[in-house]
Amino acid sequence: MNDPIPNPLRKGAPSLADVAEPMAPGTKPHHMSDPWDIGETLCSLADNGGAISIYANGSDKAIMARVLSVDDDLPQFVLELNEGQTLPAGSATFVSLVQSAKLQFTINGEWEASPERPNIYLTNFPSHCLVLERRESTRLETPLGVYYLAAFVLEGRPYELQLYDFSAGGIGMRAHPRDTVGLYVGRKLSRVRLELGPNKVMIADLEIRLSRTFRSFLLGEQVQIGCRFLNLTDTMRDELVELLDNLGSGRKVR
Repeated sequence: MNDPIPNPLRKGAPSLADVAEPMAPGTKPHHMSDPWDIGETLCSLADNGGAISIYANGSDKAIMARVLSVDDDLPQFVLELNEGQTLPAGSATFVSLVQSAKLQFTINGEWEASPERPNIYLTNFPSHCLVLERRESTRLETPLGVYYLAAFVLEGRPYELQLYDFSAGGIGMRAHPRDTVGLYVGRKLSRVRLELGPNKVMIADLEIRLSRTFRSFLLGEQVQIGCRFLNLTDTMRDELVELLDNLGSGRKVR
């Protein structure tokens, strides 16, 4: 088993703060069974070092891991557990948060440990995955003709991105790729100044949960960045809900 070349943009080893709980009974996820789609999702986890919570043999205690590399042709992927952890024999449930969805799949002991590094495992793709959209709040597009803005400083560099939608749970921003350098999934943004229309300013902490590139007919290449609020007070949440209600009156909510 060959070790992959490390990606400098990957996040570090996952911690208990990154634990993802299995889907609760009664949820209605959709099934993903196309190997190409499964491989693309695993590649996304490998690229950004997203945390995977593994629940072995029905245990409620998570083993933390991340995907090191993916081979679509075999199809297999290499899994790295946190130092000192191993996978016991038997069935295990894997849970991860991927962009705006929760991903869950089961593997029945079909893994091979590395002789040199006992926390590295090679395993086959799951036959199918469960995908549950995690959007918890009604999200409203910003009104036309009103410039909604997110401004912050990261490592000494000022950023100013346009908001295209927001909710009581988070915001969506977009900008040209040159204006989003350093903004990757998992990054936390402190004291972001949010201008939510005339005479409405909030200061909030955010975490980036989604980043994708798209092409706009008018603006050319753009990067869409989705963030969730961190440490939002009850007062701030109430203000956002009120603002959403006011803007949503008479408008079509997505």
